[in-house]
Amino acid sequence: MKPYIIEAGIVAPLDRANVDTDQIIPKQFLKSIKRTGFGANLFDEWRYLDEGYPGQDNSVRPINTGFVLNQPRYQGANILLARQNFGCGSSREHAPWALAEYGFRTVIASSFADIFYNNCLNNGMLPVTLAEDVMDVLFAEAEATEGYQLTVDLAQQLVIRPNGQTHAFEVDAFRKHFLLNGLDEIGLTLQDSEAIHAFEDKAKAARPWVFNTLHV
Repeated sequence: MKPYIIEAGIVAPLDRANVDTDQIIPKQFLKSIKRTGFGANLFDEWRYLDEGYPGQDNSVRPINTGFVLNQPRYQGANILLARQNFGCGSSREHAPWALAEYGFRTVIASSFADIFYNNCLNNGMLPVTLAEDVMDVLFAEAEATEGYQLTVDLAQQLVIRPNGQTHAFEVDAFRKHFLLNGLDEIGLTLQDSEAIHAFEDKAKAARPWVFNTLHV
């Protein structure tokens, strides 16, 4: 995965609370377990005026021009603002896959559902929790200023506004290490591949019958 160190970019304000994972990526698109192919249907029921289904040509679908991601000023956004309890509902990992493929590397909200929060971290995305009053300020600035951008510095654990004001956030040190180094759980394990192979060789020599290598 790409390391997450400092991310800066356009902010899209999704001013809704209790956004669940079926709203992030509707259930009919969950037939695949690949991590790709979901970005086109992120927030499908809000982005389009018709019913979406897998394999559909989205370029000919009627769009909801009032939805934030369909507004020209928010095109290319890579930071999403949301309200409390973002990512509630079912535990589908497809939700962060869809957000990431659309282009979001960071979601900032006043609170997250626990499973969604961890799914984001496992997939190289950073969920940032800030106080509700701070979120009110960020929403107001994003909606009032076209091209509004934020900078998120993971190393310093700061969200930096255009005026230079900063807002600190918490993140687990172990998860922070994952993101800064572009690791997932498999990548972390592979860092010890030499020690793993050495252990396997020793185990094979001591108990060859376990590895089906005993010859008679």
